[in-house]
Amino acid sequence: MTDYYFALRQVHITCAVLTITLFTFRGLLMVAGSQLHRNMVLRVVPVAVDIVLLTTALMLTTVIRQYPFSTGWLTMKVLLLVAYVALGSVALRPGRTRRMRIAAFVGALATVTFLVTVARTQSPLGVFS
Repeated sequence: MTDYYFALRQVHITCAVLTITLFTFRGLLMVAGSQLHRNMVLRVVPVAVDIVLLTTALMLTTVIRQYPFSTGWLTMKVLLLVAYVALGSVALRPGRTRRMRIAAFVGALATVTFLVTVARTQSPLGVFS
């Protein structure tokens, strides 16, 4: 399985970039007041990308033999991912005030930015390490 490490890593990184880009695009549409952010394609494609992203993440943990809740930086990534998903849900779902959705969108972007620094540094402190 270690033979596949670099390919898995590249797919994982590509999916991470795609999912963040799609989320940012949908969020900017929401901020602009466009209903296009609720478009079916813009709702389904990120789910497909996220499935591949999470699958490769699980495969990579097996390959590198480092697991969340036993490895600090992976634990931080999981916690930040949960926060990002929660904030993203508030940002893109109707039923909240516009101000609350924009605040959640900005919070989600800040969270995912820190998550990326944790991944790049392989330190729970990310950019602050």
